[in-house]
Amino acid sequence: MDLLELKNLIGKRENEHLEFKRAKDDYSIMGNGGKTRRSVLGYCVALGNEHGGRLILGVKNEMPREITGTSAIQNPEDVKSKIYQNLGIKIEIEEIFDERNNRVIIINIPSRPIGQVLKFYGIPLMRIGEELTEMNDETLKQVLNESKPDWSAGICENATIEDLSSDAILVARENYKKKNPRIIDEIDKWDDEMFLNKAKILIKGKITNTAIILLGKPESSSIISPAVAQITWVLKSEDNQEKDYEHFTCPILLAVDGIYKRIRNLKYRYMQDGSLFPEEIDMYDPYVIREALHNCIAHQDYSLYGRIQVIENESGFLVFTNKGSFLPGSIEAVIQTDSPQEYYKNKFLVDAMVNLNMIDTIGSGIKKMFNLQKERYFPMPSYNFDDAKVTVKIFGKVLDLNYAKALAQNRYLSLNEIMLLDQVQKRKRISKDNMNLLKQKNLVEGRYPNIHISSKIADKTGETVQYLKNKGLDDECCKELIIRCLQMKPGLSRQDINNLLLSKLPEILSARQKRNKITNLLYALSKKEQRIKNVGNNRCPRWEANN
Repeated sequence: MDLLELKNLIGKRENEHLEFKRAKDDYSIMGNGGKTRRSVLGYCVALGNEHGGRLILGVKNEMPREITGTSAIQNPEDVKSKIYQNLGIKIEIEEIFDERNNRVIIINIPSRPIGQVLKFYGIPLMRIGEELTEMNDETLKQVLNESKPDWSAGICENATIEDLSSDAILVARENYKKKNPRIIDEIDKWDDEMFLNKAKILIKGKITNTAIILLGKPESSSIISPAVAQITWVLKSEDNQEKDYEHFTCPILLAVDGIYKRIRNLKYRYMQDGSLFPEEIDMYDPYVIREALHNCIAHQDYSLYGRIQVIENESGFLVFTNKGSFLPGSIEAVIQTDSPQEYYKNKFLVDAMVNLNMIDTIGSGIKKMFNLQKERYFPMPSYNFDDAKVTVKIFGKVLDLNYAKALAQNRYLSLNEIMLLDQVQKRKRISKDNMNLLKQKNLVEGRYPNIHISSKIADKTGETVQYLKNKGLDDECCKELIIRCLQMKPGLSRQDINNLLLSKLPEILSARQKRNKITNLLYALSKKEQRIKNVGNNRCPRWEANN
């Protein structure tokens, strides 16, 4: 756009595709963690949801408009990167100067993808008059109904049940029993076709693309060609040289175990620091590996004809890659909303994987990965959405000892604060507001943007250990401890759970307060999150984990 085109645009009325802002000195980019909708991120969401538009900074909003100039957005490439990381869309930013050298920023915002909504910290925004408001249910429904046909539900016309692996069907049946323990006897009476229909893997006895992906014989993978049902594991040296590899194809249900066995989950030895760290631990939590891999399978865009990749680097990290876009838009949105997605690229495949106990739909899988990394004092998973693919990097070691100390000594830190601290240890720039937030807690030092995690965190180890005793485990830690114990030994009584947790709750609480806290935890897990269930009665409860 040149200056003449800009002046012509200034003469037009604002609408759902055009927004002017004076923004003389500065303008919020990311919306202050969700507090400021009138920000670059907020307008990218709202205008993108209206099929695209322009946000123009440095022009007076009131008629008659005039160019006033702006000093906002000094680093356009950084802003473009942040918007892409959060929304998965590529904006273009133009810089124009008028005759008086007044600077104008023009942000060109593309339309949302078909059948998807963009979200501002979990909220789908739309523009009504001058306001950015939450999209109403009717509009949201119309958007989601735009979606393309679900490829994973497609029928393979010439395929039969003979094209499926009997071993994979047997494993699928056992997984389905774990998901549905109350009807095990009934499941045993079903023949394979009835079982696969009930598990929503077949459609009225017809073989689907999902059935081939999860349960197909290796030679059956050609049935869904040119789509590719393949996962490649690659081992690389610390200097990124390929040392070994193996391709895994159908049935993907069995391939997951094969890939898991190839990953060398070695012991990681912590550098000891008083009594803050355990001596050693597995590099990777099994749940994290399987969750990352299952997410790749469920959300792969099979129309792009690419394979899923799992790269294991000997320097201590795993990289999982699948083709396609990240539909929630941003990891921050997933962590903050902690709820199921409204739309899935492969809904039929996702439903089948839920029925086979491979994934869940309560939206907690990714957040659980972050919490498990937190408990190890390891870096948070790193997500990257670029070039029509999603990449997640899982670290199996400590990167910055001061980060690990900060997590060990500050159990009260929120996941959002830990994610910010993680950005600092990875030498990624955070906003000044977020830096000030961390500085208030004495977690970072230095002058912006050259900040680092404070080395003063662990000066008083003895005092910290006593603080941890007073603080006790936080609610999320206690919940995960309950779940793990129920998975190992179902049917625990209330007394068993009391024995498990009482010594781990804050020492400043009375015995009665501790028991009330355990009651609240069990209520949250059973009623709100539905992760456990009472298989006894109200008087003598017996608790089991929901598979």
